[in-house]
Amino acid sequence: METAAVEVTDLVKRYGDTTAVAGLSFTARRGAVTALLGPNGAGKTTTIEVCEGFRRADAGRVRVLGLDPATHGARLRPRVGVMPQSGGVPTGARAGEWLRLVAAFHARPVPPEDLLERLGLTSAAGTPFRRLSGGQQQRLSLAAAVVGRPELVFLDEPTAGLDPQARRATWDLVGELRACGVGVVLTTHYMEEAERLADRVVIIDHGRVVADGSTDELTDARQELRFDAAAGLDTGSLLAALPAGSRVESAPGATAADPHRYAVLTDAPGGPGPEFVATVTTWCAANGVLPEGLRVQRRSLEDVFLELTGRELRES
Repeated sequence: METAAVEVTDLVKRYGDTTAVAGLSFTARRGAVTALLGPNGAGKTTTIEVCEGFRRADAGRVRVLGLDPATHGARLRPRVGVMPQSGGVPTGARAGEWLRLVAAFHARPVPPEDLLERLGLTSAAGTPFRRLSGGQQQRLSLAAAVVGRPELVFLDEPTAGLDPQARRATWDLVGELRACGVGVVLTTHYMEEAERLADRVVIIDHGRVVADGSTDELTDARQELRFDAAAGLDTGSLLAALPAGSRVESAPGATAADPHRYAVLTDAPGGPGPEFVATVTTWCAANGVLPEGLRVQRRSLEDVFLELTGRELRES
């Protein structure tokens, strides 16, 4: 059996004069979770919709389980589960009835009652979709995506609006799908979710892949020294006091009193050591700077994401 669940090569999709996807390529394996990350409007949803067969590519090559989704939709539908962000369930359908109907279209479905119980929906089985809470609607859509025992499942923001318990239950279910050899392609705005679940992360911006690799590869397993302080530090002076190969970054922080967060990185193996930390604190003391929350920590996926895609807000 081939290991690739999804292969996208030089994908292009345009809407009039707007190019939503501009030569994008990535591969998602069977038995692995691939996270597609990107700001709003980066091209994630369009890419997923082409892979699902809902849109046709203008250029490039897309293969899902070895087939072209644009021409082999009937052959792929029994093998692929889709969880759209919008739900995709008739508003008057009762939760249990809808899941049983979807299960009836598959040869070996998961017993619907088992999924309802697993996802905390048993008590809501007789409730029309429109009267379910947002979290319940999300969980029902997830159940419908996996009830047919798919070989590949697309999950669009699977835990949006879920409480912590439901989010953990969803993560556990995704982990079980991976363990059973199912390929999972998900989009999410939760960096913690991507770090926890994804075997591979593909970061997209302006319709192109800007990074592709495991979380360790993308974060480079690096550690950095962080602290909060007032805006306007002379970072050039601090950098001059540090060993060659160091870098100082600044970004708006979390509080009004200490509006900036500083990160100090070094190319030294293992990251900042005791002498490096002492150099920073000595500089702070000499310059009247109180480094609040001083800590050494690994760069996160969110740090990499913001570094690659920018910190400004996107309108769409």
